[in-house]
Amino acid sequence: MNTEELFRENAYLRECAATVMAVDGRRIVLDRTVFYPEGGGQPGDCGELRLAGGATLRVTTTRKDTDLGLVHVLAEDSATPAIGETLTAAIDWETRYRHMRMHTCLHLLCSLIPHPVTGGAIGADRGRLDFDMAEGIDKAAIENALNDLVAGDHPVGYRWITDEEMRGNMALVRTMSVQPPMGSGRVRLVDVDGVDLQPCGGTHVARTGEIGRVTLGKVENKGKHNRRVNVLFDTAPHAGGIGSAPV
Repeated sequence: MNTEELFRENAYLRECAATVMAVDGRRIVLDRTVFYPEGGGQPGDCGELRLAGGATLRVTTTRKDTDLGLVHVLAEDSATPAIGETLTAAIDWETRYRHMRMHTCLHLLCSLIPHPVTGGAIGADRGRLDFDMAEGIDKAAIENALNDLVAGDHPVGYRWITDEEMRGNMALVRTMSVQPPMGSGRVRLVDVDGVDLQPCGGTHVARTGEIGRVTLGKVENKGKHNRRVNVLFDTAPHAGGIGSAPV
């Protein structure tokens, strides 16, 4: 089923009106959503579905299903809406915004370490990337350079190219384990102005200054040619972001 993914164009939308297209146990499919589905190292959004009658259904995660498409997974004790019912889908904004800040931060880290990425994970308080490299890094130098990019407040935007154009520009792909999000006919590139350009379907902040200061945690040896670089927020996450009115 095709769900309109509003977060692809505007990651700052916190809620939207939607109609239930399918119900499979606790898995709910909507015609449109602001919920990001788990993928690319970024967790699926949690939040709630608010029914017109006043009931609130808790969404514990969001993911992609081969048959159903994008599904909102309800808590085990939750009631379920009816097909055709209209509701409001609202994400847990504080958690999502932390994920956005960290995801963009990891793109900055990619720009500073010129090695392929073998894996990664994004959390609300920390994130990490694994690099295909045998040597270590100058931790202090990378941390300083990373915070300089954050403080530079570079704009973050999106470009779209066709699948065919993507196949002709595979050098843009930094991740060895995750293929670019092809198959729909076009691929979204995340463009940190003057810093980094790579295909990504995740949610990001609008400017690098929103990330806030970060610190590098452990640089771990995970194999002969694999180094894990951990990143932590240095301060409490921002409360807001530029925001946007619900649709």
